[in-house]
Amino acid sequence: MSKKSTKAVQNKKAKKLKKKTAQKSEVTLPSFWKESKNLIPALAAILITLACFYNTTNNEFVNWDDDRNFYENEHVITASSDNFWSNTKDIFSSTSIGNYNPLTIWTFAIENRVYGINNPGPWHGTNVFLHLLCVFFVYRISLLLGLRWQGSLLVALLFGIHPMRVESVAWVTERKDVLFGVFYLAALYLYIKGKIIGKVRHLVIAILFLLSLFSKIQAVILPLSMLAVDYYLSGKITKKDIFQKGPYFILSLLFGLLGVFILDDQGSLESAATYPAWQRIFVGSYSYLIYLVKAIVPYKMSPLYPYASSLPLYYYPTIFLGPSVLYGLYYTYKNDLRIWFFGLAFFTVNIMFLLQILGAGQGFLADRFTYIAYFGLFFIAGYFFDKYIHETPKYKSLLMGAAVLIFIAFGFMTIKQNQVWKNSETLWSHVLKYYQNSTLPYGNRANYLRSQGRTQEALSDYSKTIALKPEGQQAYNSRARLYFDIAKSADTLRLALNDYNKAISLDPQNGEFYVNRGATYARLGDADTAIKDMTLGIQYKPSHAVGYLNRSVIYSQLGNVQAALDDINSYIKLKPYNSDIWYEKGRSLRTLNRVEQAIPAFTRAIKLNNSNEVYHYERGRTYSFLGKLAEAKVDILNAINLGYKNVDPALKNKLGI
Repeated sequence: MSKKSTKAVQNKKAKKLKKKTAQKSEVTLPSFWKESKNLIPALAAILITLACFYNTTNNEFVNWDDDRNFYENEHVITASSDNFWSNTKDIFSSTSIGNYNPLTIWTFAIENRVYGINNPGPWHGTNVFLHLLCVFFVYRISLLLGLRWQGSLLVALLFGIHPMRVESVAWVTERKDVLFGVFYLAALYLYIKGKIIGKVRHLVIAILFLLSLFSKIQAVILPLSMLAVDYYLSGKITKKDIFQKGPYFILSLLFGLLGVFILDDQGSLESAATYPAWQRIFVGSYSYLIYLVKAIVPYKMSPLYPYASSLPLYYYPTIFLGPSVLYGLYYTYKNDLRIWFFGLAFFTVNIMFLLQILGAGQGFLADRFTYIAYFGLFFIAGYFFDKYIHETPKYKSLLMGAAVLIFIAFGFMTIKQNQVWKNSETLWSHVLKYYQNSTLPYGNRANYLRSQGRTQEALSDYSKTIALKPEGQQAYNSRARLYFDIAKSADTLRLALNDYNKAISLDPQNGEFYVNRGATYARLGDADTAIKDMTLGIQYKPSHAVGYLNRSVIYSQLGNVQAALDDINSYIKLKPYNSDIWYEKGRSLRTLNRVEQAIPAFTRAIKLNNSNEVYHYERGRTYSFLGKLAEAKVDILNAINLGYKNVDPALKNKLGI
């Protein structure tokens, strides 16, 4: 062999060695031109995900937090063009069910204005759309991190149609998951892109981060996810990397402290479990293990995973998982096994604050907690899938076939799991398949059945709730409400009275119970006792608006219009956007011959609900009493145009109609 050919061989070997070394020390990243390609696989992932979640648009709302988050939330149901800015300010300066996620609530207010509260399909559609955006960003992030389109498609599809996604997408209340996910992943995408091209747009990323935080406090983890990316891209995390995240960490700290304060202040840190603090560590380690397992085998998916009455023994061995994970992270970091470190670190940091070690809520697990966290595990799967279909061609068909079968199985499971969220009955019946000794699903299913007029089934569920927990005062209160609603005789009202008495004996300072019992006494014809009960209820719970409303009705029936008006005013201070109450205020003022003052009350009612013909008619009558016939005529004509048919003929003649 000549010297020239020998040198060529040596150069070839050197280049090969250099290429291998570069692959080990640096991730091969796509160029900006390559990054702009391969949109067809992204579209495929989006369409497949859409196909798997389309049936959610036929679902109803459910009586698990949907009520308090939007369809009974004053800030949502009273939103209008007139109060848009003041309402927005109120939303961003208040909490919902012990959580601060104002941007999510604000989107509900917008949807109520656009679609209405009785049209759940588009609300579900918004959740699906936001999830599709997340799928797109997951695909693009995977490309930026060096995967080919095949691996990126696998990651995007796992993220899109994994059955553990269902809770975040099919439950409208969990808009906060998909909404925070969009901004979180968009921020991460721009961060990675900036690292690659050498120009990180921190201001834009910070704005996206802030929007994510306003959507759900879980977004506080973003700076740690960025550090995991830093390691994946360069093989190390430097002090500079950490210091550059300073502003993000400050935002995380502020929102994190705010979240803990709100949870504590609202009592949301109180858990359904009564485990001592030291046992909660085992709850966390067990939950971590279950989330890992369910990423591979999504079994026994339940909207609720209630705590056991005492900590099961099999929780304790899982404590060894903690040191094992820490050692795994240390080992992979030191040995530059960056795909393993990145995937495991990303999953761990995004799940660690959701392991219920502090304890909150009714369950120790929640499928929705994995929404962002699973990206780390899915990326590991996509990396090795991408690697082996290209480096071992003989296994390509086998791997592709296995992936297709997994996606078919996951897609089928997701479509089926979506149907669990069809309505409140299907939701709680599904929970009861696994947890027959939990009172919450029986009670909530009973509430739904009561709303549907299915009295006997509701009574059966309430009775089961009481049998499981005889000391549960809310079950007696709920069953009493059912008796009250269906009562056609004094005997049924007395059944309600007995249950209210039992509820009060179990919780003698619960103002709501006294107000409800007072309403029962009123229907039994005992107005004096009714007023005493309602007054006591208001003393115990001054913020209970229904108490003022019910007492005002009784005062009005007794002819004490001034007392009724005082209660109406107290109600309005608590709930200023109820058009019917403003209307009642107008009528009370007119009865008291304060006719001039009645006009603004009627006007407020009309402003809140311009389509109610009675409001226009009664304001028209009031104007006529004041001799303002032109204004009266306009109102009466409006009432007629809106469908009012019982116009006083004398008033018609007076106005020349």
